[in-house]
Amino acid sequence: MIDNRIMKDYLKKTLSEKRYIHSENAAISAEQLANLYGADSQKAYVSALLHDCTREMDMELQHKMMLSLNTQVDELTYGIKELLHAHTAEYIIRNQFNIMDEEIISAVRFHTTGKEDMTLLEKIVFLADVVEPSRSFPGVEYIRQLAMDDIDGAVLAALDSSIKFLLGKRSLVHPNTFYARNYILKHITE
Repeated sequence: MIDNRIMKDYLKKTLSEKRYIHSENAAISAEQLANLYGADSQKAYVSALLHDCTREMDMELQHKMMLSLNTQVDELTYGIKELLHAHTAEYIIRNQFNIMDEEIISAVRFHTTGKEDMTLLEKIVFLADVVEPSRSFPGVEYIRQLAMDDIDGAVLAALDSSIKFLLGKRSLVHPNTFYARNYILKHITE
């Protein structure tokens, strides 16, 4: 695995200070969650550190990256920067850092929407993005506390919070978010 300092140096050059701090905080949170739940802490750290590596790139460049990746995404994802960056990050992960680990790439890919039947690493990176210390929104403390002893409950709470937030803004909600919520709710109640 590549040296964390090399990834951090790259991110410091390509992200705003606020986004870099968020990424570093998410990486630390992911590592802690991985240690708590018995996941690979290095994969969790790297995934969360790189999860927003293309978040501040313009859409034209991200569209070029998608063509280079030869990966298809749905129309909703393709048109919304907040969703597309989760997919274009794969370009940087593979080409800048030569990381080919599909678990890391998938955890980054679904950190914004979640998905049905998430792996432990996907849940950890999804949650780390939500609960890292610089995040401040109604209900975050509850999700942080829940994350310490009930990862599925915390993911459900985070999905609920995200859906409420998007509905409150009259924004589009990606179907994966609903699929993730329904899947985990069904799993919890069974």
